[in-house]
Amino acid sequence: MPWHSVERLQWKQRGRPGAYIPVKKFDAIVIGAGHNGLTNAAYLAKAGLDVAVLERNSYIGGATVSRELHKGWTYSNCSYVCSLLRPELVRDLQLPRHGLQVVPYGGGVTFMKNGNYYGNFYDHERQYREMARHSRRDANAYERYTADVMKQTRLIRPFLLKTPPDPTSLKLRDLKDLMEYGKAFMGLGESGLIDALKFWTKSVGDFLDEYFESDVIKAHLGGTGVIGTALGVYSPGTAYVLLHHYMGDVDGNVGSWGFARGGMGAVAAALAKSLQGFGGEIICDADVDQIIVRNGKACGVALKNGTELHADVVVSNLDPKRTFLDVMDENDLPADVVNKAQNFKIRGSSGKLNIALDGLPHFHGLDQKSPLMLGDYHFSDSLPRLERAYDDWKDGTWSKDPYVDVLIPTQTDPTMAPPGKHMMTVFVQYCPPKVHGRDWTPEDKAGFEKSVIDQIAAHSPDFKDLILHCETRTPKEIEAEAGLTEGNIFQGELTFDQLLFNRPFPGYAQYRGPVKGMYMCGSGTHPGGGVMAAPGANAAREILRDLRKPNTVPEGYADD
Repeated sequence: MPWHSVERLQWKQRGRPGAYIPVKKFDAIVIGAGHNGLTNAAYLAKAGLDVAVLERNSYIGGATVSRELHKGWTYSNCSYVCSLLRPELVRDLQLPRHGLQVVPYGGGVTFMKNGNYYGNFYDHERQYREMARHSRRDANAYERYTADVMKQTRLIRPFLLKTPPDPTSLKLRDLKDLMEYGKAFMGLGESGLIDALKFWTKSVGDFLDEYFESDVIKAHLGGTGVIGTALGVYSPGTAYVLLHHYMGDVDGNVGSWGFARGGMGAVAAALAKSLQGFGGEIICDADVDQIIVRNGKACGVALKNGTELHADVVVSNLDPKRTFLDVMDENDLPADVVNKAQNFKIRGSSGKLNIALDGLPHFHGLDQKSPLMLGDYHFSDSLPRLERAYDDWKDGTWSKDPYVDVLIPTQTDPTMAPPGKHMMTVFVQYCPPKVHGRDWTPEDKAGFEKSVIDQIAAHSPDFKDLILHCETRTPKEIEAEAGLTEGNIFQGELTFDQLLFNRPFPGYAQYRGPVKGMYMCGSGTHPGGGVMAAPGANAAREILRDLRKPNTVPEGYADD
C-alpha cells in the first residue's frame, strides 16, 4: 500500500488518557486526498517542504476514485471521464511515468422518442452529413457555432493556471494581472467583447437557439450546460457551464474527452506516486475535526480521534462550506467570512448509477459496431424536455424523465470488467439532496434508480436482462463518501457570481484564508470544478510565494 493510516505514526502521550501529540511536525498539512489536495501537496513537496496529506477514508482520491464494488468490476464510481486535467501539470508531474494513461473516446448519440437518433461523429464530413439528415441549416451553422465556442475557450484557458487578481487591491501584482485580463478581453474588439459578456451570462438554451433549429441537435449539445448544476437549460449562466466542459483536451485535441485506463482512480494514484517521489506522505483514516488556530495563525489540525498534527501551513481541499463552517471554529473567523460561507451556492443536483453488465446492450437503430457506441448516450431529445427534468428538481424530487450521460468505458478499457462483460456509468440530472425537504428513504432511492433504468431500457430491449449489479448514488451517498456538500460535484455553482475573483467569495479568491497560514485548494476556488488539478496547483504557487520559496508550478503554455 503506497500510503499509511494514522495509527502507524509515532505518538507520545500528553498527560491525559487518549490525548497524544505527534513526534514530528510537518511544514504543511493538506486536508483531503482528492486530486487537488494531492496536486497541491506534490508541488509543495517538490519545493522541498515536508508535507502530509490527510484523508478521512481508508483510500485516496475523493471523488476521483476507482473501486471494486462488485467482484471483478472496477467502477469509476464518482467522476468518470477525463479531459480537464491540465496538460501542463500532467507533463510537469510526470503522471504518465507514474501510470496514468488517458484513452480518447469518440462520438456520442442522442436517442429520440420516435425511434430515430442523432449521432455525433468526430469525422468532419460524416458529422456534416449526420447533422444535415436532421437539418441542413444546422449543418451549415455548426462550423460557426464551434468557432464561436472555441473563441471563448481560447479566451479563458490561459487564465486557468493563474491566480485571479483582486479588483479592489492597489497592489502592483493585482493591477498588472487586471491589465492582463483587460488586454485579453479588449483584444476581442467591440463586437467580440459584447459577444463574450452575453455568452458568460446567458442560458445555454438561448445560446443554442441562435445557431440551430433542430430540437435533437440542441438537446445533444445543451446537456453539457447543466451537468453538475442546480440550473436548467434556460437558466442564465449555463452557457458558461457548457464552455467549462469544452476547455479540456486529450492529446492536444481541445474539447475531447477520454477514459483513464483503470478508472479515474488512476489519476489519484499517479498524483500520489508523484507526491511520494518528492518525499511527501499520505495518511489515511485521518478524519480532521478542526483546524487549530492560535494567536490568529493556523498551526495544525486536531483529528476526531483526539490526536493533533502540527504544521506552519494548513491547506483545505474541502469545499468552502465544510472548510469554514465545519473544520474551523467560528470564533477564529471574521463574521463576514462565516456569512459568506453560509450563503455560498452549493446546491446538489446530480446522481450516479454504476452498473455491471453481462454483455454489451443493443440499442434501437444502432449497430453495436458503430463508433457512436464508444461515446456517450443521451435520451433527452429536446430542450423543453430537459427543462421539465429540472422542474422536478425544483419541486423537490428526482427527475422522472432525467437527463443522463451514459458511457460504457469497458469498450475502450477492458481492464475494468471480466472478459466479455461490461461496466456502464450513468450520470444523472436531476437529483436533489433531500426529497420534498426530508431525508431520502430506501423507497425513494429505488424510485430514482427505476426512473433511470426505465429510461435506458426504453431504447435498449435487452438492457434490463444484462444487469448483474447496480450501485446507485444520490447526493446523500456522494456527500457521505466524497465529502462534497449536498453532493455538489463542483464544490459550488459555476455561475458568474461565483467565478474568477468571486470564487469562493470576494476577498478570498487568491487561495488564502482569513487566518494566517491557512489556505484553500479545492474546486470551490478558481477555476472551479472537474478533474482539472488547477486549483491545487495555483494554491501551491501562492503558498510558495508567501514562504519565499522558489515557484515549482508551471503556468499556462503559449499554445493555449
